[in-house]
Amino acid sequence: MHHGDVSPEIAKGLLALKKRLAAAKIASSRLDETINLAVWNIREFGKVHRTIPAIHYIAEILGQFDLIAMVELRKDLSDLGKVLWFLGPTWDVVYSDWIDDPGGNDERVAFLFDRRAVTFNGLAAEIDAPRTAKAKEYLAELSFWRAPYMASFRSGNFDFILIATHTRWGDSIEARRAELQLLADWIDTRFASDFVEDHDLVVMGDFNIPKLDDTLFKALTSRGLMIPECLRILKVGDRVIGGSNLGADARYDQILHLPTMKSRFNNNGGAVDFWISDARIDELFPGSNYSRDKFTFQLSDHFPVWAQINIDIDGPRLTQIVQDAKNK
Repeated sequence: MHHGDVSPEIAKGLLALKKRLAAAKIASSRLDETINLAVWNIREFGKVHRTIPAIHYIAEILGQFDLIAMVELRKDLSDLGKVLWFLGPTWDVVYSDWIDDPGGNDERVAFLFDRRAVTFNGLAAEIDAPRTAKAKEYLAELSFWRAPYMASFRSGNFDFILIATHTRWGDSIEARRAELQLLADWIDTRFASDFVEDHDLVVMGDFNIPKLDDTLFKALTSRGLMIPECLRILKVGDRVIGGSNLGADARYDQILHLPTMKSRFNNNGGAVDFWISDARIDELFPGSNYSRDKFTFQLSDHFPVWAQINIDIDGPRLTQIVQDAKNK
């Protein structure tokens, strides 16, 4: 991390944050063997500009992982640029455009990654809802409020595709369920094609799903998406929590995969609690007297959720070649 010359207050805050990161027990990734994936909803990042200490803290948290899906990134990317500066020259980002209307909320999706562990493969696209012909136009029956964003990556000799999204909020559970079903159906259709760039898929995001196995979660997973076993019970280190929000009672943020990826996930995964309690906000922002709400606009109201995947596929690939030869 390239924090450079910092004030004593920021140095003290970084030391306090490092203790919170250590408590999360994030497993170290190993070059050409494993990578750590994460998803983080950074509250209104770009709309509400962060203080310099907060930029340092966000960079420190992001730097624990190799590839991060960032949601609720806004159209102003200046704070993201500052974070990249502290992360250092090996880090890069691929991001979507924003939508101006209230449904789009001026939000982008971004994939932030360390090129020492992950490379971008070339595919980057927003997902469009299926269209049907109406007179001389092709129109969607249902739309995504914020288009899911898809990109392809390689780590070692393992190629895969990520999809990240921020599902609609609001009073209508049925409308949210329909949007989640729309995404599940689109994935089922697209990834059945022989022409998809890769069939290894990870889906990440803030799906605004309160509980696992409720009607919203069932819609999202109705076409085969699965939650890694390491995230079925969400933990911060050894401490079980009920959700990825600061209240720890809602499973909004998820990492999911198609069955082709099941063997890739190992037992390492969880959440990162950078907050701990209202009484300990002052450790990061001394003298600020931040309320919890003010604090969430400096860091976030969501915890990062992470999981580790195995990327060394030489053994299984060679075994398959031998097995195929025996079956001829």
